[in-house]
Amino acid sequence: MARLVPQPETPARAEPWARVVIGKPGPAIEPAPPKGYGPGLAWCPDTECDGWSTAQLTLRSASVRGDGHRYYRQPRQDATVAVVHDATGAVLFAVADGVSAATHGQTGASVACQAAVHSMSAMLDSGLPLDVGAVARRAARDLRHHAASLLGVPAVEPAQAERLLATTLVAGAARPDPDGIAVSLFRIGDSGAWLLDVPRGRYYPLFGSKADASAVIVSGEVSPLPRVPDPIEQASGQLTDGLVLLVATDGFGDPLGAGTGEVGQLFARALSAAPPPLRLAQLLDFSRETFDDDRTLLGLWPRGGGMR
Repeated sequence: MARLVPQPETPARAEPWARVVIGKPGPAIEPAPPKGYGPGLAWCPDTECDGWSTAQLTLRSASVRGDGHRYYRQPRQDATVAVVHDATGAVLFAVADGVSAATHGQTGASVACQAAVHSMSAMLDSGLPLDVGAVARRAARDLRHHAASLLGVPAVEPAQAERLLATTLVAGAARPDPDGIAVSLFRIGDSGAWLLDVPRGRYYPLFGSKADASAVIVSGEVSPLPRVPDPIEQASGQLTDGLVLLVATDGFGDPLGAGTGEVGQLFARALSAAPPPLRLAQLLDFSRETFDDDRTLLGLWPRGGGMR
């Protein structure tokens, strides 16, 4: 009689497009369509991603609606824009997070990103250095003009524009120079930027974190556009080999923290080289208990070159 030999169990295979879970997942929900779209308001799909390369840089970006907004039929309030300035080879970028208390924060984020990139492009067209104050003022002005258009009035007070369209903004440029890639950026509000040191798997914040002891942090308030602070927080450096520039809203920054936990470890591995855009969107849409905000992440990889 033939003897039956037990066969080893075949390990279960995860579905290739299954949602990434980090630690304890949040509740499983089916996204509901956002409501409230109308004339003058930005249309924001649940998820979007982008990716391309120049001779010197590779860009990837993704933006996903948080589970809180998916459940309550609210739109994704994050936005990002990135373009190439052909004459100089510079990559111009902006990331914004519409303030949740603003009536149309998603539109404010979109308007601010477009205004910042258009302003920086015009400066480079004219052979001028980037003036972050002028870029911020252009974004604030466009927000006020858009608020007036939404209300059907010639002009609005800054407080009215803020109630409608308040948003954070991180914007800047990565420009080829004889030493590699020169990067300069600024922020208004609490979105962030980091350098990912690929060999060490460490994140270096370019701006202060929410853990910093300051009046704004302690109070939990954000000073967003259309307010323009003086001075404006800025960062700059030289992008060299082994480092990746990351710019993100706090939907990514909060679970990332210091970068030493599970979220930081996952993304340090996944971003060691530029992933396909759809893969970045899938990773960014991870499920983790208590973290249900919109998330936007933009990354720049030097092609043979990362920031000192």
